[in-house]
Amino acid sequence: MKIQTGHGTITLTALLAIYSISMVTSLPGLAISPILGDLKNIFKNASDLELQMLESLPSFIIVPFILLAGRLSLRINKKRILIIGLSIFFGCSVIYPFSNSLWLLLLVSALLGVGAGMVIPFSTGLIADNFTKRYRTRQLGIASAITNISLVFATFLAGVLASINWRYAFLVYCLSGISLLFAFKLNSTPPAVPQSDKHSNDTPVTTNHNWPIALMFLYYFITFIVLTVPFNLSIYMETLKFKDPDISGTFISIFFLAMTIPGLFINNIISWLRGYTNVYSAAAIALGFVLFIVKGGPILLTIGVLLIGIGYGCMQPIIYDKTSTSTTESHATFALALVMAMNYIAIITYPFILEILQEIFSTDASYFPFLLSTILACIFAVFTYLKRNTNTLGMQIQR
Repeated sequence: MKIQTGHGTITLTALLAIYSISMVTSLPGLAISPILGDLKNIFKNASDLELQMLESLPSFIIVPFILLAGRLSLRINKKRILIIGLSIFFGCSVIYPFSNSLWLLLLVSALLGVGAGMVIPFSTGLIADNFTKRYRTRQLGIASAITNISLVFATFLAGVLASINWRYAFLVYCLSGISLLFAFKLNSTPPAVPQSDKHSNDTPVTTNHNWPIALMFLYYFITFIVLTVPFNLSIYMETLKFKDPDISGTFISIFFLAMTIPGLFINNIISWLRGYTNVYSAAAIALGFVLFIVKGGPILLTIGVLLIGIGYGCMQPIIYDKTSTSTTESHATFALALVMAMNYIAIITYPFILEILQEIFSTDASYFPFLLSTILACIFAVFTYLKRNTNTLGMQIQR
């Protein structure tokens, strides 16, 4: 079966291989979350910092290796880099369950970050290589949806496995083995794009640079805003005196599911909203946080979570698409690596920035992060409207 790319076709197997890469990009650190309590009892002499490092260390390591893999893609065969990264990733998934000491778990976590960092740029880079125009936009939307839905599924699976035995939680990383098998089915070189097709869509190409600074900052900023939901929701729910301890987990799952939906219909959404796509997306995020600030009941909070997730889920593939068209074709993977690294930098820096701001304003109230995100999101929504016709925040239809 052949899949249309905008300048030719690729096989269904190759497309599934690209999708499978998106499936594993959300996995690093997931297995640790449901077993932190068990690890405290198992490694009684370990400090809280050491245990937290098991969860955060992959993200720290991922950032430099995303940039390294993106840079290497300019000179080295992308399929080779991808296979090496997936091999490291899968190797760690095999070693993890047999790790009996904390230092070994930390070492494997670091190696997991290396492998993941080498893989992540290609979840979007290979789409930029193989697709063009509206076909690329659609596939980037699907890739974003797969990443987000995999996060929900893998989190659930890790929790189920951890309930059997804490070591089994690490088996969730074995999903990378599927991606590794598919990777061998990829072509060693992307198909040649006819000269007439290069940057021939309706989205204007601004400059042929390697550092999409505006898009990097934009992705960091919107990610920083929405991280308030998964990072602070459980504490916020306690202050509202919700008796069910699992309700925050339910809301977080709804949030990630909401992020998934827009990616599946991104071309339709752009066709409906046209140049106001990012404006409505930013407004949805702002309105979602406003519903948190009013401290409504479960219905309003559910709507708020849905709006935030849908708004972010719309902007994510659009940013990827604009990144791929804002640079030369040969540098698209590197440019996407720079932008995607912002997601992990936001995850790393969010707790520190929030703590600094709480000290400045002398508050540790659970609603402060939501108030901060509400203010930032509202300012951003207004800014997006004022800049709706610019190359970075505007959205023109790709034919």
